[in-house]
Amino acid sequence: MAVNLSDFGTYPFSLPPLPYAYNALEPYIDEDTMHYHYDKHFGGYIDKLNKALEPYEFLHDLPLEELLCAPNGLPPEARDSIVNNAGGVYNHSLFFSGLAPASEDVHEPDGMLLEAIEGFYDSFEGFKEEFSARAAEVFGSGWTVLASDGEGNLSIANLANQDTLLCEGLEPVMLFDVWEHAYYLLYKYDRKEYIENLWNVVKLR
Repeated sequence: MAVNLSDFGTYPFSLPPLPYAYNALEPYIDEDTMHYHYDKHFGGYIDKLNKALEPYEFLHDLPLEELLCAPNGLPPEARDSIVNNAGGVYNHSLFFSGLAPASEDVHEPDGMLLEAIEGFYDSFEGFKEEFSARAAEVFGSGWTVLASDGEGNLSIANLANQDTLLCEGLEPVMLFDVWEHAYYLLYKYDRKEYIENLWNVVKLR
């Protein structure tokens, strides 16, 4: 599910088109949530990133990866805003590009990914149980990620706020957004039900 960072270009960043209809993930993710989540929250991170970068022309040619992975080169007074919003752009890109309508045959792993999951977690069902449990444990706002290192080893990581794995040499395989804004309109406080239903629309092929 890796995002092609070159697709973002450089400042000013823009919101890419949603790769499916806003109602395409119903009943698991409703159309209203998709509009708020994609247009307002994801779009908001892009707008705030552009605003944070605007005064600093020497940063305008830097791609998203350099903004995230070289924070010491950023102006101290703008560093947190740039890194946090760039992380929001990157994580939301992973999340939305990693979803597909339930009718598509992409929601269970096969081939090498299935073999790796079975090797590390005994079975796909066992993996789902462990991943869901970890996602439910995220305190406050954040993300749960299945990641692979350069040798194909899998691990599950919880990330707070807009932290990313981009600069740690790990490749995201799938990612769940467990910020309340991702589910609250439909699921209210029931994060566990939201997590359970995400398995119907997450892409694993």
